[in-house]
Amino acid sequence: MTEIAWIDAALTSARPQALGALLRYFRDLDTAEEAFQNACLRALKTWPQNGPPRDAAAWLIMVGRNVAIDDIRRGARQTPLPPDEAISDLDDAEDALAERLDGSHYRDDILRLLFICCHPELPATQQIALALRIVSGLSVSQIARAFLVSDAAMEQRITRAKGRVAEAGVPFETPGAVERGERLAAVAAMIYLIFNEGYSAAGDSAERRAPLCEEAIRLARLLLRLFPGEPEIMGLTALLLLQHARAAARFDADGALVLLDDQDRDLWNRGMIAEGLALIDKAMRHRLPGPYQIQAAIAALHARAATPDETDWLQIDLLYGALEVMQPSPVVTLNRAVAVSKVRGAQAALDMIEPLGPRLQNYFHFFGVRGAFLMQLGRNAEARTAFDRAIALANTAPEAAHIRMHLDRLMRDAAPKAGVR
Repeated sequence: MTEIAWIDAALTSARPQALGALLRYFRDLDTAEEAFQNACLRALKTWPQNGPPRDAAAWLIMVGRNVAIDDIRRGARQTPLPPDEAISDLDDAEDALAERLDGSHYRDDILRLLFICCHPELPATQQIALALRIVSGLSVSQIARAFLVSDAAMEQRITRAKGRVAEAGVPFETPGAVERGERLAAVAAMIYLIFNEGYSAAGDSAERRAPLCEEAIRLARLLLRLFPGEPEIMGLTALLLLQHARAAARFDADGALVLLDDQDRDLWNRGMIAEGLALIDKAMRHRLPGPYQIQAAIAALHARAATPDETDWLQIDLLYGALEVMQPSPVVTLNRAVAVSKVRGAQAALDMIEPLGPRLQNYFHFFGVRGAFLMQLGRNAEARTAFDRAIALANTAPEAAHIRMHLDRLMRDAAPKAGVR
């Protein structure tokens, strides 16, 4: 690993812990972020000469805090400073601070940082943007590129998010047990949203947005370190790993969508799959099932199948049934219908989804799935109508191209055969 590479890896790893501690100290996102950036600049100058510190996060916290205090002294002579005993020299304080970070401060600081990014005052798009900027350290340009918007628009989105946090008067004290329980689900949902922003991309966009999936996995692993005995966080991490393991096989060389049954399973990342399977197996042993665990268990059944024909569709149907009870949603029922079609046939699956029409009338996948079931049943005219509607609702070019492939097949089947009268 090159010198710059190991420094970058150390700074990235230490960022949530260091920024969370600086936020606790200064109680302002912009000040904490600037203090951390100044500490990183100092690290880039001194670490190549002196070598890495024993605890990178402790070093960054102390340097960032002291530099920020110096800036306050220069910029606002009348601003009250913390007590002298709270302002220590780096040489004296690094060891003691590192010891404290090994205890409750480490967990609480990162939780506070995550809780702020997923504050209920913020819409989901701002939660994701703020988390990627503050917790992950992605540049505004990187985030804007992932969301396919201009740098100026993303800068405005992040600025608005920070403004809402400030206006909401978010408390910076250590989160209590009740708040942790209430907000942990919100943090997990925010990480899942980050992942989906990358996973739902297609074609060229998929390659540009793959880092979002990787960052979501990193954040999920971080959350799992904070809550190592929480089965739903194990389930979340397993789900992201198992889904992302298929990334190399989801699109062909032309950027066209490749369905699960048609994917080259040799392209799946077996290391990621092994990690995901181990996590979901461990989570299930707690016997406290939750939505992320069930979704991860479904993904695990796909991952364990060496060929599409070996997929345990009956078990997938049962798992989706449990998910319907736990988290009722027409989208969950639509997904279950695919498993039902494999187990009980296309007509049973079609009967299951027909009542969903009014609620999913603007959902691309509903008409794509409905068209596929109708085509299996030989009801080609109805299938063509469903596919036309799906194309009109397609979010990406690969989605539309996939539906056109079905339409082309219908047209070929309907065309008169040569020599047949």
